[in-house]
Amino acid sequence: MISSDERATRDVAVIDVGSNSVRLVLYRLEGRAIWQVYNEKVLAGLGRDLAETGRLAPEGVVAAMAALRRFRAVLDGAGLAQVFCAATAAVREARDGRVFVDRVRAETGLVIRVLSGEEEAHCSALGVIAGQPTAEGVVGDLGGSSLELVRITDGRPGSGTTLPLGPFALGAPGPIDAPALSRTIRTRLAGAAPAYSAACLHAVGGAWRNIALIHMDATRYPLRIVHQYEMTGREALEAARFVAQQSRASLERMPGVTRKRAETLPYAALVLEAMVDTLGFARISFSAFGLREGLLLDAIPADIRGRDPLVEGCAAIGVRQGAAEHLGPVLHAWLEPMWASLPPLFEAGRDAVLLAAACRLADMGARLHPDHRADLALDQVLRAPTPGQTHAERAYLAAAVFSRFTAAQPSHPWLERLLSPERVRRARVLGAAIRLGCDLSGRSAGLLSQSRLALDGLGLLLSVEKGAQDLTLGEQTRKRLASVAGVLQVEPRIEVV
Repeated sequence: MISSDERATRDVAVIDVGSNSVRLVLYRLEGRAIWQVYNEKVLAGLGRDLAETGRLAPEGVVAAMAALRRFRAVLDGAGLAQVFCAATAAVREARDGRVFVDRVRAETGLVIRVLSGEEEAHCSALGVIAGQPTAEGVVGDLGGSSLELVRITDGRPGSGTTLPLGPFALGAPGPIDAPALSRTIRTRLAGAAPAYSAACLHAVGGAWRNIALIHMDATRYPLRIVHQYEMTGREALEAARFVAQQSRASLERMPGVTRKRAETLPYAALVLEAMVDTLGFARISFSAFGLREGLLLDAIPADIRGRDPLVEGCAAIGVRQGAAEHLGPVLHAWLEPMWASLPPLFEAGRDAVLLAAACRLADMGARLHPDHRADLALDQVLRAPTPGQTHAERAYLAAAVFSRFTAAQPSHPWLERLLSPERVRRARVLGAAIRLGCDLSGRSAGLLSQSRLALDGLGLLLSVEKGAQDLTLGEQTRKRLASVAGVLQVEPRIEVV
């Protein structure tokens, strides 16, 4: 269990011994915020021969042992608080899996926890929840040898199942008879249909992330971030069929597809196609979080685990950039009454979460060059690896942070693709209101609490307590108030109470 001291920053590591890859990931934990700081993998292919021989592939064992010895050396120099080691389907199912685990311990000192199929599915679902707390539907984690399915309801994973539908279990990297293989996949899926049909599939696994990247390139999508990238069921079918029909040479020429990945990608595409057809998914949401992040979330104390990762992540970014630590929460409380009077533009409850997140980013441009601050801050927020936000929400927060530093209207190619005009306008309101709060108080949480901002029948009212009225003197405060009112298309006024 990871300590519940919320202020401490902790560096931890996960070693994931999978059927296809062996991976080391170093993470920094800041409360509920999970940051990946280093990632190294070797496509060892431990499960490559499993379907044929029932044993780990000898060349895969050699590659995996070399990788694990190197990882041990990296860990020795990292000074980590905790290391998690887990193995999945190939080691679990191979006749010589226990021999491999014992050899790893003898040669490296690493103690590998071999996950059961149910544990693997549970951790994969926890990982999706770690990156998207609002997730509902079914998690599908496609590894080299198996597919784990588990349903998420009300933010909690249910029981899971493991199916032999990983590429190696289907015959990879051999030649494909697509019609026959498709029938095999659908037969193996048929028993899961009653329990795992849902509106949304949360797709986990490197092969499926590659399919998402290929679809992004084909549609000229403006934001190359896989996490929470979405397709409709029809789009997923078209993308899967396109990939399944490509030769290995064609796949290798596609951005981000390695030679070894090209060997298994058509198998993954056929599985995705069959799942959409058989289980009836209307929407596919790709997750960059999975089993490894699930292991971490499971070890985080419950009081921290329940927090919102987007708000926590934005707070961590803001503090790291030099923001006053208490400014964000006080600014959030200051804006909340006014914000509650505006009609919501996002799904239930998300407007409030986005307000809290934006306020934690209020001062992130403090150390950026003032002539370029708005554009630099926008780019950082848009592309930061902060989980717990859709791509539209990313764009909204980025536009709000841009408007925090300038009255100019944001104009970027991704705006029209990701945000409606009304959401762009609301982001400008949010950024301008944060700018008003910061400039009014000189970024002092104590001074800001002596004023109020509200929308009423007469327009936008800034009220200050008697004794603090000098805060409203000067041109800048009135200019900032007028800027917020202008975007809202209401009249501004100031009162002393």
